[in-house]
Amino acid sequence: MGDKSCLSFEKPHELLFSVRLAAQCTDERVNKITPALFERYPELTDYANADQAEVENYIRSCGFFRVKARDLIECSRVLLSRFDGQIPDNMDDLLSLPGVGRKTANLILGDLFNMPGAVVVDTHCIRLSGRIGLVPEGMKNPEKIEYKLREQLPPEESNNFCHRLVLHGRAVCRAQSPRCEICNIKELCRYYKGK
Repeated sequence: MGDKSCLSFEKPHELLFSVRLAAQCTDERVNKITPALFERYPELTDYANADQAEVENYIRSCGFFRVKARDLIECSRVLLSRFDGQIPDNMDDLLSLPGVGRKTANLILGDLFNMPGAVVVDTHCIRLSGRIGLVPEGMKNPEKIEYKLREQLPPEESNNFCHRLVLHGRAVCRAQSPRCEICNIKELCRYYKGK
């Protein structure tokens, strides 16, 4: 496991927690701290019984470490008490977990459950969707973008498409200094055409 999202994980809850840690942080930074975290807390019960200050020490470099540590602990408790230790396979139940929003829920549905129609809207997806005309220019609301993309993308391709947008956004179509000269979709791009 771990090849689709650029986050390293072996167990379903590790992906869920890695995505939570990646908020306002990079996948690279998360992948540096999770080996020790996952070794210390291999199971949900380990998190559920953990001391928050100790968890904070493992994840401090990810930023917002206090709220993230609390979310990992509380999420573990909810997974154990309401879902028999299993990651839910539907949007409503995922959204009921502490620290889980639509982006995380869609990523879990797409990557863990291969559910058609999963649309992961992150900062790269927002930027590129606007630049290549998939959503109105200036649209920044992630939920509105999710629904607009879902209307346009074949459900069986939506998750893969969003992952490719992220990779393209990181490597080529960056927010600052996009590398238009090497972009293979620049002819579709409003930003490029406006230069």
